[in-house]
Amino acid sequence: MSGMRIGFVGLGAMGRGMAANLVAAGHTVRVWNRSPGPVAELVARGALAADGLADAFAADVVVSMLADDEAVDRLLLEPALLAGAGARVHLNTATVSVALAERAEALHAEYGIGYVAAPVLGRPPVAAAGELEFLAAGNAESLAAVEPLLAAMGRHTWYFGERPAQASAAKISTNFLLACAIESMAEACSLAEANGVRPADLIGMLSGTLFPGPVYSGYGSMVAERRYEPAGFRLPLGLKDVGLALSAGAAKHVPLPFGSVLRDAFLDALAHGDGEKDWAAVAAVARRRAGLPE
Repeated sequence: MSGMRIGFVGLGAMGRGMAANLVAAGHTVRVWNRSPGPVAELVARGALAADGLADAFAADVVVSMLADDEAVDRLLLEPALLAGAGARVHLNTATVSVALAERAEALHAEYGIGYVAAPVLGRPPVAAAGELEFLAAGNAESLAAVEPLLAAMGRHTWYFGERPAQASAAKISTNFLLACAIESMAEACSLAEANGVRPADLIGMLSGTLFPGPVYSGYGSMVAERRYEPAGFRLPLGLKDVGLALSAGAAKHVPLPFGSVLRDAFLDALAHGDGEKDWAAVAAVARRRAGLPE
């Protein structure tokens, strides 16, 4: 299914690369963003500028990449917008709460629109390269409609069920685990440094033996080198995702004791002015607690 008409909403650091890959795949992509600069950038690359959200929702499929629940709720869940939509499917690639995913699915169904949740794994350079990993869930017909788009924007799609909330839960759980890994590396590096061990040496050994892979080699090197800029994933977004995990856990009576520790660490980092840094900057909190120089 090449040459689909796509409405793309949200041209932030991730969305720009995703939309560009849809254009490169031969789709007609009509883009909308709250600020005009990214729209002009995508138009220069072959996209069309949407004349408002209603214009974006007139396409065959809408793809959205917004920051949080508030943005999705305020911009995309307006009954008037959905009632006038021509789109048959809305593919939401943002990390949102389980509760919002459930509400969005029900609201879209009222207006005959399929809703697929497919949050992503990957940073902006990965999005630009079309190498994202998608965590997807939705009914079979809607998933089939968006498969060519997922293939154009990503390397692999992982399926988690027929309810979009399942994909949201999987992504929230994944980000919670990443936050736990960053915090554990920060504490281990602080312990090692306090005893005369270079954090870079510790991370080099760990990523080469017990914990191979991008998390320990990537985030581990950022922690060891205290390299938190430029931000690939800003610290306030990390706090948001920890909060999503705590809320999802509370709704199902699942205790997440590490979650409370992480939330306080992120708040500590924000209180010390690290809001524009990568979420790996939460490691600075462990250093302060250990009395190590910043």
